[in-house]
Amino acid sequence: MVKHIGIICCSAEGAALCYKTICIEAQEKLFKYRHPEITMHTPPLADYMQHIWNGNWEGVADLMLNSANIVANAGAELGICPDNTIHQAYDLMISKSPIPFLHIAEVVGEEAKKQKFKHLGILGTKYLMNSPVYPDALKKFRMTSEIPIVADQDKIDKIIFEELVNGIFLEESRKIINKIILKLAKNGCDAVVLGCTEIPLIVDPNDCPLPTLDSTRLLARAAINNALE
Repeated sequence: MVKHIGIICCSAEGAALCYKTICIEAQEKLFKYRHPEITMHTPPLADYMQHIWNGNWEGVADLMLNSANIVANAGAELGICPDNTIHQAYDLMISKSPIPFLHIAEVVGEEAKKQKFKHLGILGTKYLMNSPVYPDALKKFRMTSEIPIVADQDKIDKIIFEELVNGIFLEESRKIINKIILKLAKNGCDAVVLGCTEIPLIVDPNDCPLPTLDSTRLLARAAINNALE
């Protein structure tokens, strides 16, 4: 038996990448064209953003829980959320969820531990970078982290919300992100977390100044492994 995966989505590009990764990479563990059954649900991104702008994480949790109930009612037995920012509401949602969920930052921490990284740079929305999502998760693995300076946070946040979530991927923006990652490398980071699920679509690991931890694809792979247990 293979578990039915429920994906509760926030923004389109990151959720689509996670979905595609499961569908394609599960074939390596099963057989051609075979992947776990998947149900996805998302309200409009605007609904999430209204709560995020107001710092209303209870409202975010309610949206997440509504999606969790919808995918569970469709048969999902395991949940994932390919959005780092709204994991700030994870603890408010999970106790009421009808199905278990993987935590994206803990999945990233597991991979960082395997690769023996110690000090991670965290990229994402300004809400994510200034949140406890990654610092709290990484404590379990005895790792530390740091975020870019405020000016660089603003640059990344603008790229995410004005470009990436709308499917716009500019070479100039890729260079800007690489320069920010280089600063983190000079500060002693030994890897960088691509902690916005759209960032892997613009950062090329082959020319990135640091090894990358792709939160989107790592979550998808963890979901595959869990679904096949």
